[in-house]
Amino acid sequence: MNRMASDPHAAGGTFRALREPNYRRYVLGAFVSNVGTWMARVAQDWLVLVELTDHSANAVGVTTALQFLPMLLLSPVAGVVADRFPKRRVLQWTQLAMLAVSGVQAALILAGVVRLWHVFALAFALGVAAAIDGPARQTFVSELVGPDLVSNAVGLNAASFNASRLVGPGVAGLVIAAAGTGWAFAINSVSFVAFLVALATLDPARLPPRPRAARGRGGIREGVRYVRRRPDLLLLIGIAFMLGTFGMNFQITMALMATTVFHRGPEDYGALGSIMAAGSLAGALLVARMARPRLRLILAALAGFAVFSAAAGLAPSYAAFAALLVPTGLCAMSVMPACNALVQLSVEPEVRGRVMAVYMAVFLGGTPLGSPLMGWIGDAWGARWTLLVGAAATGLTAVVAVAYVMRSARLRLQLQRTRPYLAVRRITHQMPLTHGD
Repeated sequence: MNRMASDPHAAGGTFRALREPNYRRYVLGAFVSNVGTWMARVAQDWLVLVELTDHSANAVGVTTALQFLPMLLLSPVAGVVADRFPKRRVLQWTQLAMLAVSGVQAALILAGVVRLWHVFALAFALGVAAAIDGPARQTFVSELVGPDLVSNAVGLNAASFNASRLVGPGVAGLVIAAAGTGWAFAINSVSFVAFLVALATLDPARLPPRPRAARGRGGIREGVRYVRRRPDLLLLIGIAFMLGTFGMNFQITMALMATTVFHRGPEDYGALGSIMAAGSLAGALLVARMARPRLRLILAALAGFAVFSAAAGLAPSYAAFAALLVPTGLCAMSVMPACNALVQLSVEPEVRGRVMAVYMAVFLGGTPLGSPLMGWIGDAWGARWTLLVGAAATGLTAVVAVAYVMRSARLRLQLQRTRPYLAVRRITHQMPLTHGD
């Protein structure tokens, strides 16, 4: 395996993967669909927090947990599906399922009959479709671009997702204020059509055949065993788990801070998501520029996330809180696409779906644990503590990860006497975290 600390500089520019016609169609369709997805996320949180409960953070946490629980339960199966079946066909079926769920949600709200249990049930149904969709979507990018462009394409996917976040939450706030939450879900339903059209119009001749997993029993266990033998993957997955479980709970934290701390309406709440997306977009583009992201970037960004999210939890005003969301988002989106790209670049194509399924099960599957916990903390201790606890957990993760890397690589910090700074020195030439260690 190549070293994780490979050269980060890439040739050809930040947007070089867009030269591939299939990838251009895919990204454009995904962008339109993701705008609708962000609108639905904001509308769902507002519906639960304000319209169906009296600002119950616990209810928002349960909704989020139910939406991500299928990822934890079904990701191993979804990984086998992604490795054995054409990924484009898998994505077409999952997108149709998510369109149907959003349409039912919109109809219930517009008819005035929606209840909290409806939201819980539909969140779980959406999570089932997303669990099957995730590994296929993540690994399909390697079929749209060549291996030299995988890291760039992963970064651009994240950039597209966060560019849509610049638009979606703000538009959702305006739509909710003007017409109600039901219309936000209705617009989301229509937005799925753009991605379905993009998938249908891909050029099959430019989709090279990829090795598929052999049929038979043991496919799930094989993927888990593969990951367990790879300390480099375990480190990246561990970082993703801690960030996803304790740090990436902004659906809860922003809703609570906007409504209970700063007493703002849906427009200002929606604006927070768009403001954070500006920083997230910058982080994703930073990763997209790299041919192979470095582990040091991931660790530094994780530490920065802990610092800025703690500062956001202590922010004295809405304006200060909004401003601190920009560097917080930048750090978060420097970590996640980099981890994603390194995992995909470090595994063989025939097991990539199952490895990514394990990665996503751990990353997104931690949400059913973290969201109810953060909801309980918000109800018991207040909104600010949801951010402070997440900052403490991710900060501790950064410290432990740095210590592990330095020990496995036999590195040590050394105070330079000639100049007042700390330098890292290798004790031996042994390289850490290589394939087979």
